[in-house]
Amino acid sequence: MPWVTNHQGGTGYVRDPKSELLLLAVTNLVGQRSFYESAESRDERYIRLVRQLAVSAPVWTLGLLGWLRTEARMRTASLVGAAEFARARLDAGAPGFSRQAVDAVLQRPDEPGELLAYWTSRYGRRLPQPVKRGLADAVRRLYTGRALLKYDSGSRPYRFGDVLELTHPAPAPDRPWQGELFRYALDLRHHPDRALPPAGEQLLTAHHTLMAVPVDERYALVTGPDGAERLAAAGMTWEAVAGWLHGPLDAAVWEAVIPSMGPMALVRNLRNFDLAGVSDRVAADVARRISDPHEVARSRQFPFRYLAAHRNAPSPRWAQSLESALGHSLANVPALPGRTLVLVDRSGSMFDLPSAGTELNRADSAAIFGTALAVRAEQADLIEFGTDSRRIEAGPGESVLRVLDRFHDLGGTDTARAVTRNYREHDRVIVVTDEQVQSTHCRDPLRAVPRHIPVYTWNLAGYAYGHTAAGPHRHTFGGLSDAAFRLIPLLESGQDSNWPWE
Repeated sequence: MPWVTNHQGGTGYVRDPKSELLLLAVTNLVGQRSFYESAESRDERYIRLVRQLAVSAPVWTLGLLGWLRTEARMRTASLVGAAEFARARLDAGAPGFSRQAVDAVLQRPDEPGELLAYWTSRYGRRLPQPVKRGLADAVRRLYTGRALLKYDSGSRPYRFGDVLELTHPAPAPDRPWQGELFRYALDLRHHPDRALPPAGEQLLTAHHTLMAVPVDERYALVTGPDGAERLAAAGMTWEAVAGWLHGPLDAAVWEAVIPSMGPMALVRNLRNFDLAGVSDRVAADVARRISDPHEVARSRQFPFRYLAAHRNAPSPRWAQSLESALGHSLANVPALPGRTLVLVDRSGSMFDLPSAGTELNRADSAAIFGTALAVRAEQADLIEFGTDSRRIEAGPGESVLRVLDRFHDLGGTDTARAVTRNYREHDRVIVVTDEQVQSTHCRDPLRAVPRHIPVYTWNLAGYAYGHTAAGPHRHTFGGLSDAAFRLIPLLESGQDSNWPWE
């Protein structure tokens, strides 16, 4: 594998296109710059790689896109990838796979409109048949009355009615009611003042009735008897209630809305509950729900959500439930046998935010997962590193949140020094980093680890160049997800796990 100079002026290794695309795909939030690379250059590199592999390795790339949306839960990157996959194959005159790629990445009812918006912004409103058919397949699968309430709004560039007009899907054979629903969506788009929900749609009918209540009667309706039941029957989200009331949500309104809120909506609003003065009785029920292990598993949220909520909720009444929820969210992190060295990059470049919408930097994210691996492992040494390196004390089963308070900002990225100083005949080494090592006299910062000992690198930024050459017992993954960590025991058991979707 050839080596080059990386962004830090140190040695970097050129990855093969598949490895580079996988790494970039799971770390690239489209339109977001990183410490060393502009948003435009990252997006262009991502599109170039997708288009190249869509033609040369369509089955592999189709698998990547489906896995990216479902297991890695990367929405924008998978939608952009599917659109560019289809365009590249059309430009190359290569039939097949495009319809499946478009359908595979559309997993939420608003996503057909999002993919359409991306396609038309780049390639115009004329839709090739594979794209149109993939969109129609997804529409038949995703469009329901509840989806219409939650995702169809004038703030979106393509409403449900727009998607229907451009794709012309017939109702699914097992959903004959979709015909009436499609007509209602079209009426909402073009004649909202006289649009009436289908007679059989109880949710839409209840919502229509609630919208007709005069504004000055709405607060009393919500806070009075059966207010919570009315809101739930009408499918009212907390965002919809805020706009419908034409006023702020006080404690009484929140207490009517809370029973119909999902676990992650509750987590995002803990601070609002405190500011409004929600009662301790209701707060206790919220705390129980957000820490329920089944609800945490069903929500499939990253642990970052719980750490962000823990840092931003002012009241200590949420602390224990958030700590429990974070622990449940890490259930898929394996309990590694033997001795494990976990190195967490705390250099300056790790402290930039992955996106404008997140409250946690890469250093925090790395610390969460590094700590989780360490506390779950049979025996682990948890090390933070930068210009220097330090041991982080983390006992087996210890609270991840408590351990996180022990990390620091450690300047530059001297991976070689951290590895050499801390590797002591461990059974494996795990490095959570952006791989941008400082200039060094050696071309391999992992040289202190014998070649037969597995080294797993998680790259949180997706830069093109790696800090070591690929090869047997040297594995690099992108981003951080519970699913990715399951690859460690698979690789060590000798199974063929080169790509997560295979």
